[in-house]
Amino acid sequence: MKALWNGATLAESDDTVVIEGNHYFPASSINRSHFRPSDTHTTCPWKGEASYYDISVDGKINRDGAWYYPEPKEAAAHIKDRVAFWKGVVLE
Repeated sequence: MKALWNGATLAESDDTVVIEGNHYFPASSINRSHFRPSDTHTTCPWKGEASYYDISVDGKINRDGAWYYPEPKEAAAHIKDRVAFWKGVVLE
């Protein structure tokens, strides 16, 4: 599976975990040159607090286009060290 945005491959892995329709890629599979930390945080009642990345490709920014749970709750422990995408990121 690949995550693509603005012509760039953001992540590629055969080992994704699907939760609520979102593919969570291993953090080791992302191309870190396209990611920068965001100040955004949201809370899911059963997964915990999510942190976000802005995605940058060829001068274009996809604000909060990726998220992860640095310290997920026990019910979501299997997505620790994994990153998911939205906001126009295409999965194929």
